Amino acid sequence: MPTVTALREDRRGRVAVELDGAPWRVLPVDVVARAGLAEGRSLDRAALRLLRRELRRAEALHVAGRALRHRDLSRRRLADRLERAAVPPAAVAESLATPERTGVVDDARVAHVHARALSDRGYGNDAIRHRLLAEGLDEGLVGEAVAGLPNEGDRAAPLIERRGQGPRTARYLAGRGFGEEALEAALGATFGQDG
Repeated sequence: MPTVTALREDRRGRVAVELDGAPWRVLPVDVVARAGLAEGRSLDRAALRLLRRELRRAEALHVAGRALRHRDLSRRRLADRLERAAVPPAAVAESLATPERTGVVDDARVAHVHARALSDRGYGNDAIRHRLLAEGLDEGLVGEAVAGLPNEGDRAAPLIERRGQGPRTARYLAGRGFGEEALEAALGATFGQDG
């Protein structure tokens, strides 16, 4: 059975592992610590299985960290990214639990932030609801996020004012997911109603 004869840490947070006096692998420090590698330890099957599991976990967390670096993702979107990166299902579950536990992955926050951003970009409630559900967010969270937005009619008013009342504006608003109230306001002057 091979025995760990030396562990040498480098400046990048990695550890060069020697087995029986010969270089073997360079591993992340956290993997070495969680796998319990130490000088004089024999690498039996159980130790190698643990090391392999910790390497898969570290890689999954690395993929998750890269995915979350630029954009807040829902749990389902992050799981999809991990699966596309060929992360084993057990490691996916473990790597999702860590960011959820620390609050890095929070579906309620994602729903509210994305709903507000879409609202600010001129989308109506139906389009916002559709986009959030496509993100894999729970219907209840989506409902809460949409309910927390300013009134849809109030959000449509500046668009109607800027584009003018008429069928073209009504089609534009319909395409952006606005409801009947906003469409009626856009068509109001066309049909002789008060806008």
